[in-house]
Amino acid sequence: MRGARRGGWGPDEKRTVVLGVVAFASVASFVVAEVGHVWRRGSAPLPSEADNLVSAAEEAVTETVEVARAGYQDVSVGENAAFLLLTSFVTIFISARTISYTLRRRSTLGPFRDLKVGRRHIHHFVPGILLMMLSGGAAILTRDETLEPKLAVFFGAGMGMTLDESALLLQLEDVYWTREGLLGVQIALGTAATFAALALAHRFTRRGEELVLETDGVAG
Repeated sequence: MRGARRGGWGPDEKRTVVLGVVAFASVASFVVAEVGHVWRRGSAPLPSEADNLVSAAEEAVTETVEVARAGYQDVSVGENAAFLLLTSFVTIFISARTISYTLRRRSTLGPFRDLKVGRRHIHHFVPGILLMMLSGGAAILTRDETLEPKLAVFFGAGMGMTLDESALLLQLEDVYWTREGLLGVQIALGTAATFAALALAHRFTRRGEELVLETDGVAG
């Protein structure tokens, strides 16, 4: 039978693990960079000066959370929208994969169940594409910038549902739980890693601007 499970890890599983590690490492690097930046500039004693390294680290993490909360409230609408899009995308992708895994073993999970119209099973990439079309179209048509973060949540949710089943769209058949279906996980992990890497690059660029541009200003 097509898509039957074979023993051992094949190239698809290995690529998925590698992408998962890259995605996790990208996010972890971004978090560590932010905590380190706040630690150097905040009130927490530096590791070389701290009597209790654990307490100093806890203080630095707490200040990082406060900085993130304040920054979220103060940054531009566009940056808020980008953050909400990424958060929504990752959350919905993980949720969709978890719910699908559970529904494979039981008929319902709270309000969630397999949706069928006649004999046709409606996959969750269908509402995902609709969400992206509606929220993307609304973002283009609206002149109210305050709506962009809200629309970004729906667009990210649509991305999560669609990319989770991207292997089905590429293969034009239901390969969700086969090795071919791992392509959807790979695409989603690659997308998350790319977003995280771009955020980390922005962090480095912003720090470089502070150093280079301030130095140039002093020199001038």
